[in-house]
Amino acid sequence: MNELLSLRNEVDELRHQVQTDALTGLYNFRFFSNILPLEMERSRRSSVPLSLIILDIDHFKQFNDTWGHELGNQALQHVSQLIKVAIRKLDFACRFGGEEFAVILPGTEIHQALNVAERLRLLIVNSEFKINKKDVQITASLGVDEFKSTDDYTVQEFIERVDSRLYQAKAAGRNLVKGPIDTPLVTDTNVTADEKDALFDLFNDADD
Repeated sequence: MNELLSLRNEVDELRHQVQTDALTGLYNFRFFSNILPLEMERSRRSSVPLSLIILDIDHFKQFNDTWGHELGNQALQHVSQLIKVAIRKLDFACRFGGEEFAVILPGTEIHQALNVAERLRLLIVNSEFKINKKDVQITASLGVDEFKSTDDYTVQEFIERVDSRLYQAKAAGRNLVKGPIDTPLVTDTNVTADEKDALFDLFNDADD
């Protein structure tokens, strides 16, 4: 019995490793590529919306050139932790590649998704990231779009739509959220108690 339990634990651990990005602890691109088509199909069948955010850390190459790849990796981990703080348990946060991240938001229409993205942008720009006891500001650009059950575009077309919003944010000056609609974002910028605890632990770890 113990041997069977141990084997199951090993299988679970291997499954976790296969779908997890080693640096950030988020889901990896392979998982993203598998889960997004499933969520789009679920959206079609259940007639509920699905939203996707693609986030890119601004001027990350310059950051690496200035501070080095090790601190660049720490910045990626820092942003990853903020993403975890900002989203729900039912959402999927993935490392999309390099300094890009993707967040799949099941059951979420565009206005809600824009608010999530703006809240995440604010968390990143207002967070502390210290290098040699000096505050270094990190910002991010975010693209957002919605998939409706009546939409007929493919997975790749959906990703390209969101990616185009991201490039709009970059072209407009970075540190922005862009989506298919221009509407005032009614974002609750108050940090919850859980978020305060998570951010406090995160910043304490960064200072160690």
